[in-house]
Amino acid sequence: MKKITALALALLMFVTVLSGCASSASPESSETESKTAESAQPAESEEPAEPADDYKLVLKLSHVFSPDEQLYKSMEMVAERIYDKTDGAIEIQCYGQGQLATYKDGLEQVANGANFISVEDPSYLADYVPDFKALVGPMLYDTYDEYVQMLQTDLVKDMIAKAEEKGIKVLGLDYIFGFRNLITNKVITTPDELKGLKLRVPGSNLFIDTINAMGATATGLPFAETLSGVAQGVVDGLEGSEFTNHGTKCYEYCKNVAMTKHFLGTCGVYISTDVWNSIPEKYQKIIAEEYTYGGKEMTQLITEAYEQTYEELEGFGVKFNDVDMDAFRAATKVVFDNMEANDGCTPGIYDALQAELTKMRG
Repeated sequence: MKKITALALALLMFVTVLSGCASSASPESSETESKTAESAQPAESEEPAEPADDYKLVLKLSHVFSPDEQLYKSMEMVAERIYDKTDGAIEIQCYGQGQLATYKDGLEQVANGANFISVEDPSYLADYVPDFKALVGPMLYDTYDEYVQMLQTDLVKDMIAKAEEKGIKVLGLDYIFGFRNLITNKVITTPDELKGLKLRVPGSNLFIDTINAMGATATGLPFAETLSGVAQGVVDGLEGSEFTNHGTKCYEYCKNVAMTKHFLGTCGVYISTDVWNSIPEKYQKIIAEEYTYGGKEMTQLITEAYEQTYEELEGFGVKFNDVDMDAFRAATKVVFDNMEANDGCTPGIYDALQAELTKMRG
C-alpha cells in the first residue's frame, strides 16, 4: 500500500513539472512564430514589380532594289534604328532584289493583313485609291521639293486617309531616288524617235500607259530579267534613274540616257492597318518617326551623291542628252485624261494637282 502511494505521488510530481515546462516554453514559441510570419510579409512601402515587357513583332520588308542603291541601304538603316530604339521588340527583316513578293503582290499582302511591309512606287496604291496614280503621273514635277510639298497638301492627305480605310497604313511616300529617264543605245529627243523601240517597264499600268504614250512599246519584265533582256534583244532599253543605272550596271548594256524626267522616282512604305493597330503605341511612335526621318535622310543623301554618280556614268561611256520637254508633256497628257475617264480617278484631279504646283511655283 505504501509503495502504491509513493508511486502515485511521484507520478503526480512528474506531470506537474512537465506542465510547467510546457507553460514556460509556450510564450517564446509564439513570439518566434509571430516574428517569422511578420518577416515573410512584404513591407508596406514596397511597390509590386512591373510585369516584364515581352512584346515581340517580326516584319518582313520587300523591295526590288539592289544592295548598291540608296533605297536598299536606307531600308536597312531605318530597320536597324527601329530595332535599337525598341530594344529588339520590333524586328524588320529587309529583303531586296525581289526576293519576296513585290509590286502588286507585295501590296496585296499588306492589304490582306500579313506581317509584311511593302516598299513600292505610290502608283501601286491606285488599285485601292485611284488618285495615287495621278499623284505620281508623268511630267508633273520639276524638283524633288515640289513633290515633297505636294505630300503636305490636303489633296494628298485625303488620299492617305482613303488608303487607311482600305487597310493600308502609309508610313512614307518620299523615298526619292531621282528622276526617271530613258536608257537606250539611241539618242532620243522627241516622241517620234521612240517609235518601234521596246522599253522595259515595271508591271504598273501607269508606267505602261506612259511609255506607250511617249511613243515606245512598253514591255513588262521583272527587273531581274531586264539586263539579259537587253542583251538578247528582247527589249531595246528601259527607263530608270541615274542611281538605278549606276547601281545595277545598266550602263554596260545601254550607253545613252535621254533626260526626259518623265517620272520622279520615289517609293512609299506601307503596312497593314490591322498589324499597325496591334502594335503598342510607344513602338508605333518610334516606327513612324524613323520612317519619316528616313525619307528626308535619303533625299538628302541622293541630292549630295547625284553629281558624282552622273560623272561616274560619263566615265563609263554613258552619253546624256536633253529632250523636247513640251513635246513629251503634250504626248503624255492623254495618260491623265484616261485616268479620269477609265481608272476611277477623281474628275479634275490633273487640274487640282497643277493648281497646287502653280501655287508652289508662284
